[in-house]
Amino acid sequence: MLTKLYVKSAMMLDALKQDQRGVTAIEYALIAAGVAVVLTAAFAGTSGGGDGTITGAMTTAFNKIKTALGG
Repeated sequence: MLTKLYVKSAMMLDALKQDQRGVTAIEYALIAAGVAVVLTAAFAGTSGGGDGTITGAMTTAFNKIKTALGG
């Protein structure tokens, strides 16, 4: 009886080790977290311009265009 229990539990643990159904979901979650970190770093900061972020660069560019157009 104890041998049957050992064999059955060993087979179940081996099947669990071979199961990779949740791996893809975890990989997608890690990719999404990475993208969120990159976007937060790129767009973080104040929109005052010249602060080294994408938002600041865009504000600076639009202000230059506005000045060049006479606005």
